[in-house]
Amino acid sequence: MIQIGPLEIRWYGFLITLAIFIGYLMARRYVAAKGYDPDQFEEAVFWAVVFGVIGARIVYVLTSWSDFAANPVSALYIWQGGLSFHGGILGGLIPMVYFARKNGVPPYVYLDAALPGVALGIVGGRIGNLMNGSDTVGRLTDLPIGYTWPEWAKGFPGICTSTGQLAWGFCSGEVVRGPVHLTQIYGALIGVVLFVLALYWWRQNRPPGWAFWNFVLWYSLLRSLIEEPFRLNPLWWPVYVNDKLGIGFFTATQLVSIPLILLSLYMLWRMRREEAAS
Repeated sequence: MIQIGPLEIRWYGFLITLAIFIGYLMARRYVAAKGYDPDQFEEAVFWAVVFGVIGARIVYVLTSWSDFAANPVSALYIWQGGLSFHGGILGGLIPMVYFARKNGVPPYVYLDAALPGVALGIVGGRIGNLMNGSDTVGRLTDLPIGYTWPEWAKGFPGICTSTGQLAWGFCSGEVVRGPVHLTQIYGALIGVVLFVLALYWWRQNRPPGWAFWNFVLWYSLLRSLIEEPFRLNPLWWPVYVNDKLGIGFFTATQLVSIPLILLSLYMLWRMRREEAAS
């Protein structure tokens, strides 16, 4: 957090805002290069951000209700972190598609244009999570890459060994500060990879939507395999758990990713088929 007099600037909000701004500038140039009015795109971005934040917060709160049950009002404290990527995408899709149709633009053009900004948002969000300490925390692990949070890192409350959850309030067992997986870094690296891939997909001479469905596919795969198994999230379907290594399958995000991966593969196959037939 940056303190300027009475003004508090939280890293999470600052980095997300910066990602949106940079992504917006890049998207305007992409839309213009495709032969469409970038000024019309501006209205779509504004409402996509508004609905995206609302959707991201609602889904996060619903899937992490135990963190808010004691103080439901804290569900409104977005600046403290805690947004669902899938909820954000769902919320942002609605105004993007609506304004694209309103402006006579193929919706996929707007969706493809937004991808680098979304990837930067993932990077900024995860670094902001790291600054907050208590967001997207990793599982305890015996692996040498585990990190033990120092005592001065007040944003991290430690993990209650009797429950395996963050030590907010009463804990009947020992409270330890690690070593844990730094899943915030894992997530940020995924965002970097997706940003590079999004620019690559932009440069391919493929039909609108090719970049979008590739993004959905690779985000779902990378998140499910590189970040989510190591996060301290509830296992909605506990198929495999290794407490020593700090690995668990399947969380809600991993389960949601399965149909998204299948849908993405189908849409890419369909687009490739339509390309070959034209």
